[in-house]
Amino acid sequence: MGYIFNFKDTVEYNKWFEKPYNRSIYDLEKKLMMDLLQPEKRETVLDIGCGTGLSLIPYIEKGLSVTGIDPSKHMLDYAIKKIGNRAELRLCFAEDLPFDDNSFNYASFFTSLEFIDDPKKALEEACRVAKDKVFIGILNSCSVNVFCKRIKNHFSESAYSHAKFFNILEVKKMVKDLLGDVPVSWKAICGFPSRYSLIFNKFETADLIKKYPFGPFIGIVVTLIPRFRTKPLAVKYKTNQTGGAIAEKPALGGSTHGSFSL
Repeated sequence: MGYIFNFKDTVEYNKWFEKPYNRSIYDLEKKLMMDLLQPEKRETVLDIGCGTGLSLIPYIEKGLSVTGIDPSKHMLDYAIKKIGNRAELRLCFAEDLPFDDNSFNYASFFTSLEFIDDPKKALEEACRVAKDKVFIGILNSCSVNVFCKRIKNHFSESAYSHAKFFNILEVKKMVKDLLGDVPVSWKAICGFPSRYSLIFNKFETADLIKKYPFGPFIGIVVTLIPRFRTKPLAVKYKTNQTGGAIAEKPALGGSTHGSFSL
């Protein structure tokens, strides 16, 4: 189940986005997400841990059919005010998604994996309901930003006191344990301090910066490869035997079925 944002957390979360510098960081994060996923108009996406709906907006603006889920009623109340009927919103948990296999083209975690009690199970569920790609946006545990959050949590409690932070290697290991050697790509943003933003803003788009493993935000895309399993079937056939007798014997043959296997 993980940590569920209460009303106070929700208010503080919204206040964070009211600051111009924080909004600029969010703009970089959502651009990175869309660059990695490259979704097309009218495709479908499930955003897992959609919060107040900010992570849904890039998909809506792109013309996708959007569904968002979150375990916090307070967060969803804000999302409904922000998004209206432009997306389907549901109250449920990431570890038990109420959707059929391959229901969406994409699934995404936008800084939500950190608050899930069983992130590996949640990732498994995301790979089950998505058929093309899964996006994972994390607050990098190897960054200075997360180090500062951890220090701050010793003196004052916030929603981040309940978070479990990840790095790129940890996420890759989870993916490999679940899916094997599937294609995984990632990019980072650095989020230079606001007093330097005018000078260094153009460097955020440089390829070298995007591969900086200590950036505060890392976007990861997992490309899903369908796997099929075979089931042996009994097949009857006739064979000639001595004396002209004919007998029927069972044989095993392989038959490929379309059930998706993780």
